[in-house]
Amino acid sequence: MLRLRNLKFSLLATVSTEDPKAVGAVLETVIGSKGTFASVGEKEFQIRAEMEGESAKDLNRSLMSQLRRAEKKTRLRAEWTHGDVTERFFDYVFKKRSENKR
Repeated sequence: MLRLRNLKFSLLATVSTEDPKAVGAVLETVIGSKGTFASVGEKEFQIRAEMEGESAKDLNRSLMSQLRRAEKKTRLRAEWTHGDVTERFFDYVFKKRSENKR
């Protein structure tokens, strides 16, 4: 079986939820030592982290699934960056891919 190598992605995301306590517990488990997350307002979190995976899509899907298990009305706006490429997602949906010029 062909296995793709894991790539390192930088994550910058905002999570909105109706149950900050439940989602905060999930973020503590998922993000942990990979980065930071902080409460912004009553029902929102800001996330910055470094995560490894086969693709931004897979990492986004995994994170969103875990968040939705804790609270179904949770929303995720995420930017996953690897090298010069940034991919943006809203919940599970891919929105945009951009090449960062150096």
